[in-house]
Amino acid sequence: MAEQESLEFGKADFVLLDQVTMEHFMENLKLRFEMGRIYTYIGEVVVSMNPYKQTQLYGKDVIEQYQGRELYERPPHLYAVADAAYKAMKRRAKDTCIVISGESGAGKTEASKYIMQYIAAITNPSQREEVERVKNVLLKSNCVLEAFGNAKTNRNDNSSRFGKYMDINFDFKGDPTGGHINNYLLEKSRILHQQPGERNFHSFYQLLLGTSDAQLASLHLCRDPAAYRFTSEGASNNLLASDQSNFKDVADAMKVIGFSPEEIDSVYKILATILHLGNVSFVAEGDAVAIENRELVSQLAELTSTQPESLLRTLLYRAVATGGGEVIEKGHSAKEANYARDACAKAIYERLFCWIVGRINTVIEVKNYDARLHGKNTVIAVLDIYGFEIFDSNSFEQFCINYCNEKLQQLFIELILRQEQEEYQREGIEWQHIEYFNNQIIVDLVEQPHKGIISILDEACLTGGQVTDAMFLESMNTKLGKHPHYTSRKLCATDKSMEFGRDFRIKHYAGNVTYSVEGFIDKNKDTLFQDFKRLMYNSTDPVLRDMWPEGEVSITEVTKRPLTAATLFKNSMVALVENLASKEPYYVRCIKPNDQKSPLLFDAERCRHQVEYLGLLENVRVRRAGFAYRQPYDRFLLRYKMTCEYTWPNHLMPTDQEATRALIDQHGFQDDVAYGHTKLFIRMPQILFCLEQERAQLIPIIVLLLQKAWRGALARRRCRYLRAIYTIMGHYRRHKVKTYLLELVRRFQGVRSMADYGKGVEWPDPPAVLAQFQENSKLLFRRWRARQIVKNIPPSDMGQIQAKVAAMEVLQGLRKDWGCQRNWGRDYLSSQLRPTPEVAAFWCYSISIPPQPAVWCGSLLPSARLSASMQVLLFASPVGMATVSSRASRSPDCGQSGWGVTCPSLAWAWKQNSPSLLSRVMCQASWQLGCSGVTSLPWASGAPLQLC
Repeated sequence: MAEQESLEFGKADFVLLDQVTMEHFMENLKLRFEMGRIYTYIGEVVVSMNPYKQTQLYGKDVIEQYQGRELYERPPHLYAVADAAYKAMKRRAKDTCIVISGESGAGKTEASKYIMQYIAAITNPSQREEVERVKNVLLKSNCVLEAFGNAKTNRNDNSSRFGKYMDINFDFKGDPTGGHINNYLLEKSRILHQQPGERNFHSFYQLLLGTSDAQLASLHLCRDPAAYRFTSEGASNNLLASDQSNFKDVADAMKVIGFSPEEIDSVYKILATILHLGNVSFVAEGDAVAIENRELVSQLAELTSTQPESLLRTLLYRAVATGGGEVIEKGHSAKEANYARDACAKAIYERLFCWIVGRINTVIEVKNYDARLHGKNTVIAVLDIYGFEIFDSNSFEQFCINYCNEKLQQLFIELILRQEQEEYQREGIEWQHIEYFNNQIIVDLVEQPHKGIISILDEACLTGGQVTDAMFLESMNTKLGKHPHYTSRKLCATDKSMEFGRDFRIKHYAGNVTYSVEGFIDKNKDTLFQDFKRLMYNSTDPVLRDMWPEGEVSITEVTKRPLTAATLFKNSMVALVENLASKEPYYVRCIKPNDQKSPLLFDAERCRHQVEYLGLLENVRVRRAGFAYRQPYDRFLLRYKMTCEYTWPNHLMPTDQEATRALIDQHGFQDDVAYGHTKLFIRMPQILFCLEQERAQLIPIIVLLLQKAWRGALARRRCRYLRAIYTIMGHYRRHKVKTYLLELVRRFQGVRSMADYGKGVEWPDPPAVLAQFQENSKLLFRRWRARQIVKNIPPSDMGQIQAKVAAMEVLQGLRKDWGCQRNWGRDYLSSQLRPTPEVAAFWCYSISIPPQPAVWCGSLLPSARLSASMQVLLFASPVGMATVSSRASRSPDCGQSGWGVTCPSLAWAWKQNSPSLLSRVMCQASWQLGCSGVTSLPWASGAPLQLC
């Protein structure tokens, strides 16, 4: 069952309709089309409406939504059926097939391409090169086959004029390893004539409009399709704007598939040959026939790589073998020559199309496969086949196409009923017989030996003499006159919709179809003179030669009569049905909403007719005849267990079947269900709707409960994470602190016995938390070390130490090199040269004690003008400060005038900057002078003490 959509979109599965009537079916189909829901289920069958517009229903994101999902888990889609077929093939090693049917313009070709794209997207996750090559060839083959097998019709711009059956082979891992394509009943009569408003095959227009001028000239062609008889009827129609781009796409696709450049050129030459062949005209010259435009003969000979004389003789004469083995040439009449020309053109194109299909098959076929090494080779088949065709004038092609649909419809009903019956028997459910229309009687009308229409047609074709289509009709009237599904104007004289001697009618399961017998004999014979086969076989073009292997047979050699077109088609249909019957089928039924190709118009009558002949309503009845819905117990409980208190959140019963029974009994549905061995069968769809509605009401509550539980679980998990983080952090920090302290103790353990008391010991890098602790420790260590040093200084030296410390504090930061490390070289003051004020000031600062500082400093200061830096150096030294202090004490103004004149910097510092510092220095110097005198200061003993 499909995922439940809102009721505004209608029922996603026609099986769930309240009433199975055509009116309810059409109402639901129309509603879903108008709401943009182009896919609807009938059980496992997909009903597809052509939207006639681009939709957002495809692509990588959508593929991911359906990959690996069950049918009921997602809204109806082609991808769901493709995935179901792939899973059945991969899980159960079962060959499957997807049958796509519908009339022209219903979207069969697009559906097959989307299915192929889905299969290609979900396979080969390991990106194996050979598998990718096979996938690319399978995808590109669609482009080539569309160009040569599709045409613009009044109903569809890209109508498939052939049936296509493609086998895709997979290995045991589910990756594609190859494939095979079969084609059925190419509409080669389209080569000669098209209905008004239609065109010939795309390949002709793509060649004329897309190829280069140089290549066009080499093929002796012009751009105008109206210049050629076979394309002139479609030239007046709107040429597709994509013809030019499609030509390049087809050429690229052929290269990817593996066509060589020579093979591609041969294909273009063959297309040009057909176009030129259509322009060959014959004129009567007495009893003989001649070609009116002889220049075409040489062009045709060049394109077919044959001799012009042989080609001319083949067009005008026919070789006949006599009974004695003699060969004579019989000239054609104008009518026979035209017939032979047209038959040759049709045959060449059909052979070309079959050669292209065969060439693709040689590339994608499974190579070097060994079941013992590679496992079982499974297959997914895709059948893109024409649907019923009912035109104003129906001929031989429509007869064969509708016969094909009768065979497929018969298979469809048989498989559906057989699968239903097998499932009921397997599950132990009583089978209810279903009344349905058995179209076997119509199939027998067409194909029954000796009595069917095909047998009567073959008999007419094999009869000697001149047999006409009217004689064939008369023979059918005689042999089939009493058949309930056959009639003609002769048998029903009052029915004026048919003409005497021309029309007959078959009552198909999809409706009555009137056929015209005109052309049945010729199309069934499909006569092509042996001369054309020998001509093409003798061509030097290897591609053209390969298309005509029977041309090797000598004209005098006796051969079997070839089978007729109808018999060949019947045999291919029998083989196709047998092939499909051996696989597990999946169906896509395509419906065309209108003939105007409008995305908004829903033509109820057109859709009703298609629903009838596709047997969709009958399919719904078959699906619902026993039970409308069936599901394994575990999946049923998984979806609806929240609606029963005994099964939520998990049941405690011995089996899922008992739990399902408890759920059904609680809701009171026990009279409308049946219990199989592994599945629950529900008879009425209303039961399912009741369960779905109750489930929809409970889902928000369950979601809130799950959200609450999940959010609580997330919060608790985060709390546990944080606790663990903090615990780890605490242990790590303690470890770092402990390691640091142990290292600190180790390094400073013997500092008391060191000469420098640990000054050279390097402190370890502390953790961030102990950075301030280390700074405080360093301060304490320096204090302890200073105390250890000071403790060892004699008391008599403490005054000198204090003076040096004071000088050091004053001079700190003023100059990097202040001479404390300079060696004493000589008695600089005994020199006869009087030093400059700057030098004198530097000496006062640099040396420990000059010989007579009071003399030269006293005489120097009043008259000298020292720079600011030199004045600071002078008065910062103990000697200079002592001298200045002694003079100041003997002067009347206590040295204020002398300071203001000779030392403005000191006066400024005294008054404004740091009088306390200068006062301390002066007092210290005065104390030194008063106690010991200037000459007795022991400063010459060394530099000031450096504690740190």
